[in-house]
Amino acid sequence: MACNVNVILQQGKIAISRRKWQGFQSQSYKANVISCVAIDPSQVPQLPWNLVFHEKNRAILSKEKFGIFGGKFVPETLISSLTKLDYEFNSALRDPHFQMELRLALRNYVGRETPLYFAQRLTDHYKSNNKGMGPDIYLKREDLNHGGAHKINNAIAQALLAKRMDCKSVVAATGAGQHGVATAAACAKLSLACTIFMGSLDMERQPSNVLLMKHLGAKVKSVKGSFKDALSEGIRNWVNNLETSYFLAGAAIGPHPCPTMVREFQSVIGKETRKQAMENWGGKPNVLVACVGSGSNALGLFHEFIQDEDVRLIGVEAGGTGLNSGKHSATMARGQVGVYHGAMSYVLQDEEGQIIGPHSIGVGLEYPGVSPELSYLKDIGRVEFSTATDEQAIKAYKQLCRLEGIFPALEACHALAFLGKLCPTLKDGEKVIVNLSGRGDKDAAAVINHTPKHE
Repeated sequence: MACNVNVILQQGKIAISRRKWQGFQSQSYKANVISCVAIDPSQVPQLPWNLVFHEKNRAILSKEKFGIFGGKFVPETLISSLTKLDYEFNSALRDPHFQMELRLALRNYVGRETPLYFAQRLTDHYKSNNKGMGPDIYLKREDLNHGGAHKINNAIAQALLAKRMDCKSVVAATGAGQHGVATAAACAKLSLACTIFMGSLDMERQPSNVLLMKHLGAKVKSVKGSFKDALSEGIRNWVNNLETSYFLAGAAIGPHPCPTMVREFQSVIGKETRKQAMENWGGKPNVLVACVGSGSNALGLFHEFIQDEDVRLIGVEAGGTGLNSGKHSATMARGQVGVYHGAMSYVLQDEEGQIIGPHSIGVGLEYPGVSPELSYLKDIGRVEFSTATDEQAIKAYKQLCRLEGIFPALEACHALAFLGKLCPTLKDGEKVIVNLSGRGDKDAAAVINHTPKHE
């Protein structure tokens, strides 16, 4: 969809005004970006790579926007590289050899398919609180993937794409370290040099993942701050090495085509879930629940079911110490539309368009923006959003450990915590699937530190 966006730079702040364009009313947004240009989707730049780009090839490029969200708000030096990436990505999706290589890697290296696990004792717990009535609860066990999280689904796919594009090195940014571990592992397998940028605060909170990345051969570079700062530095590094390096995005954010690529490579979660639901009870789930930071695991589960309007899709954000405390990562609940890290989405920002620092005990949820596609799905009412606090997430962690013998990542615990609100509202026997996006051994110390000594 064409969109005319004016960008005015003033003392490091920008105001973005959206003119009336193809039926949309005039709106004004504020945002905080490194630097940006707005590119009309019909504009194809001169491409500095060994490919003659004809108009007939335009159809192979993926859709750039979701309503008003998405786009490429980046330095002009990145436009041709992003267009090349879009072309290579879509070409790979149509290449039987690449698809076979990816299927084998997902099966033999990642360990797919992951189980759809019936949580009997968790189900019984919530039914016992509601006169023996309530839904059946299933967990999509992405924690059982190689590396302990859903991140490897996308990392191995993009590493294969980097190899296909003849890139020699990979650059990535990570928050909780799960994407960093997944990227380092994929690069080790495919003999690619790997550099991971990680916020200094996150390195202190997730030391085990830092060690794993180093064991896997990655160079781990500390950036003062958190994930948002590491991502900015990772992009800057990539800009300086466009000809030889590949930026491996792990979150469904950033300029097009990065959000679409991450969602596509994570959509294996939802595709398996549909198949497994049919095998288990002969139908679709009634409700899907996933935590939402930037949105990769939620979109991975939801995307397959977006057209199934009888399936509720619920994203649970990090409520931190409470929405009124100012210490949270609830972008959908409290954010406004703006531009950050190269794309338009909902963003946590103040009245001047400056980024508000996010907070969550689940380090992987600490990001002030969110997926452009999820932003669009929120606006059209297809996905519901709620929040869970740090305290509720810790309680959900302990509950799953003791009832099912499974230790979940604190990020996924936000989705598990929402079951307390959800289950009493559902009919007996309805099917709820929670995406257990990661393993929680990385968070054991954090849980202990937040647990009173008498427990």
